[in-house]
Amino acid sequence: MTKPKIIVLDDDPTGSQTVHSCLLLMQWDVETLRLGLADAAPIFFILTNTRALTPEKAASVTREVCRNLKQAIALEAIHDFLVVSRSDSTLRGHYPIETDVIAEELGPFDAHFLTPAFFEGGRITRESIHYLKVNGVDTPVHETEFARDSVFGYHHSYLPAYVEEKTQGQIPASSVERFLLSDIRSGVLERLMHLHDNQCGVVDGETQADLNQFAADVLTAAAQGKRFLFRSAASLLTALAALPPQAIAPEDMAAYVRNGKPGAVIVGSHVQKTTEQLQQLLQEPDTVGVEIAVAHLLEQTGDPKAALLTRAVQQVHQIHAAGKTPVVYTSRQELTFEDAQIRLNFGESVSALLMDILRHLPEDIGFLISKGGITSNDTLSKGLALRTASLLGQVLPGVSMVRTPAEHPQFPNLPVVLFPGNVGDASALATVYRRLRH
Repeated sequence: MTKPKIIVLDDDPTGSQTVHSCLLLMQWDVETLRLGLADAAPIFFILTNTRALTPEKAASVTREVCRNLKQAIALEAIHDFLVVSRSDSTLRGHYPIETDVIAEELGPFDAHFLTPAFFEGGRITRESIHYLKVNGVDTPVHETEFARDSVFGYHHSYLPAYVEEKTQGQIPASSVERFLLSDIRSGVLERLMHLHDNQCGVVDGETQADLNQFAADVLTAAAQGKRFLFRSAASLLTALAALPPQAIAPEDMAAYVRNGKPGAVIVGSHVQKTTEQLQQLLQEPDTVGVEIAVAHLLEQTGDPKAALLTRAVQQVHQIHAAGKTPVVYTSRQELTFEDAQIRLNFGESVSALLMDILRHLPEDIGFLISKGGITSNDTLSKGLALRTASLLGQVLPGVSMVRTPAEHPQFPNLPVVLFPGNVGDASALATVYRRLRH
């Protein structure tokens, strides 16, 4: 059975957090997409960053990617492929906008599946209810801070009800196919073969073995002509790609650090977990905090962005010259905005400032850690202006490391850690730092 090429449209750059040795594409012109399709790895990622966009812009970007993909697939003569709309394991994102556009442009599909389990991050799905482990307790996601997100909030952890809510009743909860643990563990191939007309299905998963079993049945059905689309977190990708262990073990990834030099850390995410991780990181020897008071960006007089940039760059270079690692982070207080659009615009201003700081980092840093999904996407596509990046693997479960190309004009062969905002325990960021500094 020939394995299909797995094409992942990733709404931020952290969906590759369970795989390795493949390409991340920051651009989606036809020629760049052909690089991904022609690559030897079974999987590649197109970083659309749509979670940071308005619904209209997210739909537009997704449509552009799909139309270019259609051309690239024809030019590369690819016959078997699976499409994954990779999104957040806490259910935040533009669903069903993105899957609807993909179905219009690359369909028809027999079914689309919601598979939000992400085991490395403590997210499981049982009896169609999606849980997040909070302080060791499986908590329905609608009871967590993520459900109160001002842009992507929701009221249901029971996935059929979530689907009904997000599709505004176009897909009633009662019509959603539920693939429960007992079903998956006894095999669902026959059920998969009977799906048609883009049927919506939701998939349980408590362990990686569950999704491995589901993926095996999916691949068998696909080989027999069934066409499926996935709205998924990262753990299903592990199962579909079925990669061997990564080349260098997570605890030994200091081997990629350039010349054993100190690095730099940029923290944009402001979820509670990131704040806890930041506090522990700043207690590590040889780290020095550089706080960016982002509320100043709202000032109407002068050029607050230029003033913040100048001050931050001066501090960063002083810290680096002293042989220490600067930790650039946005101020932690939660600001309130009149509406979601104003909040998104402010977020873009903050990220633009962080990227200006990144472009002014000392060119001989040994490594870069980018904390936050949107921050990490901007780090790759804007701050480092990459077309593609090579994914080396995971430095911690759910935390990826990529490397810039050897010909990068400013930071050649720089290892860059992409650290999602909501992954890891309180010490995780400090652990990654220690692994790169040892």
